[in-house]
Amino acid sequence: MDKGAFAVLEAELRSRFQDISRIGDRIGDRLGTFAHSAEGIDSMGYQLHNFYGAFEQLFEEVARFFENRIDGIRYHAELLRRMQLAIEGIRPALLSTKTAAALDELRRFRHLFRHAYAADLDPAKVADLAAKAAHIQRDFAADFERFLVLLRPK
Repeated sequence: MDKGAFAVLEAELRSRFQDISRIGDRIGDRLGTFAHSAEGIDSMGYQLHNFYGAFEQLFEEVARFFENRIDGIRYHAELLRRMQLAIEGIRPALLSTKTAAALDELRRFRHLFRHAYAADLDPAKVADLAAKAAHIQRDFAADFERFLVLLRPK
């Protein structure tokens, strides 16, 4: 990859990474108080939904840049799986197995949040995921920086 293409990709990905960080920080700020009301639980569910959505936007940017086209009914799961793959001669893996597993739990929650219109959110599940958000954010930051280092033209 030439330096110009890398610079554009890095700028796009860092912009998406800032979105992830901003939403993750918002989750952290609300962690101690959200479970005291139904509105707080719903609000945290919304933040967790947005948190995963920000990750997925970054993943889509990677897939689009490297022309890693993903089709099918299981698009969201397949996109996450694809980010764990090192594609020889194309790109390194973006995600470690550990980060991908944590993000998959968040992806499944996001699916429930988007499609279970009449269901109430499980406060314990929301609290568990909210507590994990800081670890996901930290682990992803390490994966992300490693990915960029491996891509950076010499």
